[in-house]
Amino acid sequence: MTCWYEGPLAAFDTETTGVDVETDRIVSAALVVQDAPGTRARVTRWLVNPGVPVPAAATEVHGLTEDHLQRTGRWPAPVMYEVAQALAEQAAVGRPVVVMNAPFDLTLLDRELRRHRASSLARWFERTPLLVLDPRVLDKHLDRYRKGRRTLTDLCAHYEVELEEAHDAAADAVAALEVTRAVGRRFASRLERLSPSELHTLQAVWHAAQARGLQAWFQRTGTEEVVDPAWPLRPDLPAAA
Repeated sequence: MTCWYEGPLAAFDTETTGVDVETDRIVSAALVVQDAPGTRARVTRWLVNPGVPVPAAATEVHGLTEDHLQRTGRWPAPVMYEVAQALAEQAAVGRPVVVMNAPFDLTLLDRELRRHRASSLARWFERTPLLVLDPRVLDKHLDRYRKGRRTLTDLCAHYEVELEEAHDAAADAVAALEVTRAVGRRFASRLERLSPSELHTLQAVWHAAQARGLQAWFQRTGTEEVVDPAWPLRPDLPAAA
């Protein structure tokens, strides 16, 4: 029987106007589908005119200017529907979706669906759940004592995965998919008997533990940042009184 990391996988990534999942917007997204290791991936790309200013700092990261997005990007409402539908199609066929730092990208998508479609990401997966593989969570759990950062660039260097055009949604999705396969192979003795469904459940537990550890470190260092333990999707903010 083929292990999940040697079988069909998809990967999803976004580029955005910033790092606040509640207020920032998606400017580009990509879904990559690969039937088996080494085979050519099928790539779907979306470019979005977010309808809000694109900060220069964001453009420096992904290279997408406000002018370019206004001229060539599509309105968010149909794009968010298409993205959610594409992810739902992966869930329907049982294909796991790799999402690096899933609570960021998936929460942003959820907020965009609420903003532009009066919907939510959860509604798309009420019948068939999305199976998420997060290489950041997997690596941090399986190699927890390794020092250093664990950005996608760092993970690519550690697992010897080529990353071309970093911060392009499609390139990042392909790299995250390959890193996830590499993690599976390196830790095969601990992962090969787990199904993607079991791994999805375990990652929620592992991420929560990782968040608690990071929160404790912040408290010891006097940092006021709050770490959300939810995975792969952050809950709604409480409604204002």
